[in-house]
Amino acid sequence: MVTIKHYIKQLLKLVPAILLLGCFSCTSTLQVEGDFPRPVIHQLPLQVAVHYQDDFRRYRYVEKSEKRSKWEIEIGNAQVALFDTVLPAMFENVVQVSNIGPQENTDIDLFFEPYVEEFQYNMPRETKVNMFEVWIKYNMKVYDGQGLLIADWILTAYGKTPTAFMKSEENALNEAMIIALRDVGAGLSLKFSHIPEINSWLNKHGQLQ
Repeated sequence: MVTIKHYIKQLLKLVPAILLLGCFSCTSTLQVEGDFPRPVIHQLPLQVAVHYQDDFRRYRYVEKSEKRSKWEIEIGNAQVALFDTVLPAMFENVVQVSNIGPQENTDIDLFFEPYVEEFQYNMPRETKVNMFEVWIKYNMKVYDGQGLLIADWILTAYGKTPTAFMKSEENALNEAMIIALRDVGAGLSLKFSHIPEINSWLNKHGQLQ
């Protein structure tokens, strides 16, 4: 004979599964925020205009996989803040423009335009090593003052954070994001002059000593 006690036991067995399904149906949101150090590097005497496309300024990653927790990660403001810190350390004068090409009343040596090619993250339950991990792949484009493409290269970055010192998944993922963005800044400032096409342009214009 099936009793009420039996029904309660069966219901309690289903509670973890119900909670898990509820968790996957929720959406966690993260507005990435952090500080970025200004790199100490040799500054090139160039006037550079940076162009941020709208989808770069407002970049938001939305997890669409049915097998993962739902996350919406807003990166746009943080990555603009990063480039607004790194580029003025690299070049003597940096301005923002709304388009690539000759500018009225301004002589621009180079135009710079970053673009997010790919974004990935892993949570501890996926890595099995108690780490939050982030990968970002950027496409970096540099044009001359007339708007002609000089160089187009991929710059990847990686950030990770252990779970042990973080109070929440949001804090941990934010920290991994900031580490990845700082990695982008370091890679850009150190590798820029070594990109073959840019190195050739800098040599041609007497900017390398």
